[in-house]
Amino acid sequence: MRRLYRDFLIRDWTADDRTAAAAIIRSVLAEYGLGWEPEGADRDVLQVEACYQAVGGEFWLIEQQGKLLGTGAYYPIQRGQKAVEIRKMYLLPEARGQGLGRFLLEALEATIAVRHFEQIWIETASVLAEAVKLYESSGYEPATGIETERCDRVYLKVLTSRRL
Repeated sequence: MRRLYRDFLIRDWTADDRTAAAAIIRSVLAEYGLGWEPEGADRDVLQVEACYQAVGGEFWLIEQQGKLLGTGAYYPIQRGQKAVEIRKMYLLPEARGQGLGRFLLEALEATIAVRHFEQIWIETASVLAEAVKLYESSGYEPATGIETERCDRVYLKVLTSRRL
């Protein structure tokens, strides 16, 4: 998968990205006072092959002029009906405020819809105010059933099938 947004490239993860992806996520979490959990909530970043690729999910990297600036991913989950969870949507500060987050979310949603999933779940923390605003303005509704300890919000979006 390769998509362009302005001069940003969104592409599939490779094993060479493991350290850089972890560093991006660790940095953004620290910026917001949240902890990096390599044995818990962030184990999936260190085990992308098992946690995403082996179960039918995808993990993407965002780069600009060869520098990695963000991540975004999803994988199928058992919660809900034909459901996925969007995870690891993180952008470094220099990539924010340009519409990239919305573009990334819409690209993830489009990919998920093409794969015939019906529900998208997202867990986040209130301190990630920009993310909360993005999800709420993109049609995600508050839900219940938080599964990640550092998160205090969960959202659900039901995809509607379009009849031709």
